[in-house]
Amino acid sequence: MPAKSKAQQKAAGAALAAKRGDMKKSELKGASREMAKSMTESELEELAETKRKNLPERKAAK
Repeated sequence: MPAKSKAQQKAAGAALAAKRGDMKKSELKGASREMAKSMTESELEELAETKRKNLPERKAAK
């Protein structure tokens, strides 16, 4: 499942870095902290590798 916004893609990248040990889990905030807890490394990888071109900065509220 590709990321739906640039913010989601960035959060997934941060969570993935923490899962891999490239950054401390204590440095995570908000959505990235929740993603690190609830998603597998492969799920995070899929979100983080989404191309950022043509993605909105944030998903529009309905």
